[in-house]
Amino acid sequence: MNMGLAMPNPVDVRQTVIEQWLDKTLGQGLWHLEVASADASFRRYFRVHCSPQQGANIKHLILMDAPPDREDIKPWLAIAQRLRSAGLHTPEIHASDEQLGLILMEDLGNRWLLTALRQVEGKPAQVDTLYRPSLDALFQMQQDTPSDDLPSYSEARLVAELELFPKWFLSTHLGYQPTCSEWDEIESVFTVSINQALQQPKVFVHRDYHSRNILLGDANNGHGGPGIIDFQDAVHGPITYDLVSLLKDCYIRWQPEQVQAWMSRYHQRCLQAGMVDCNLHTFRRWFDFMGLQRHLKVLGIFCRLWYRDGKSGYLNDLPLVLDYVLEVCSRYGATLNFGRWLHELTDGRDLTKVNESAA
Repeated sequence: MNMGLAMPNPVDVRQTVIEQWLDKTLGQGLWHLEVASADASFRRYFRVHCSPQQGANIKHLILMDAPPDREDIKPWLAIAQRLRSAGLHTPEIHASDEQLGLILMEDLGNRWLLTALRQVEGKPAQVDTLYRPSLDALFQMQQDTPSDDLPSYSEARLVAELELFPKWFLSTHLGYQPTCSEWDEIESVFTVSINQALQQPKVFVHRDYHSRNILLGDANNGHGGPGIIDFQDAVHGPITYDLVSLLKDCYIRWQPEQVQAWMSRYHQRCLQAGMVDCNLHTFRRWFDFMGLQRHLKVLGIFCRLWYRDGKSGYLNDLPLVLDYVLEVCSRYGATLNFGRWLHELTDGRDLTKVNESAA
């Protein structure tokens, strides 16, 4: 018999749906599950252990549970196929049911890029070796994956993302309401970062291309490149967005000189491929301001994940994300005043501490 779901909540309205679907798909009594992970959405993942009757080549699969009243799996399935057609390694789909919100897919393993990077911190050559396949995959993704028909990373979308910063970080987490003059500074920074994003060549944008969504390739799995997940929100947008997500990762930090070297080499590849026609100075400005837009947004998202969704772990990453924001602001005249104000506002605060009055 199957062992059911290893879940803390004994009354799970999805449990029966999942068990019946797996019995139908894999055979009754030929599987059991264990919790694999959850992400920042309403999705959750289970590792499916298949019995020998299912064949020696499939010992483990991953089940995505995406409640259809909260999540739509159609974009995930469509983007997965698009990336696989471009030669990238996304999970192979073994079965899916759009009405139930269930996908049974290839198990890409547990060799997360983030874990491997943390093991070699302080060893630049090894870090560089680990990053190279992910940079290669990003280049292939941008060059070979069609995206003109995807939603545009438009001005309206960029603005909506930036508005998460004052709502969830300033107001909810810090309990602070900006004055009229401070709002002017905030809106000025929003404007310059959006303008820089809109100037860039447009490509396929994963939107969450970082070390927690990349699994290291296995020479025995038939794929040379890293495994890529969490791509369902892909859009057609700025060429530096995914690059800054990867190199200025919200979960691990590298020296600015190292980031600059990676970014410079990537610019050279794009230049040679005809994907950009700008000099390095312009590309770096795009990169910096794209990072500013992304990290202001992330300050809001990480706070929202706690105050709205009850996921507190992301608060621990706020100091690093804020450092990225302040670092860019100190480099450009258009953002100096905003950076000074934000530094004064947050200096000495424990950003990882919950605002109890808002919780």
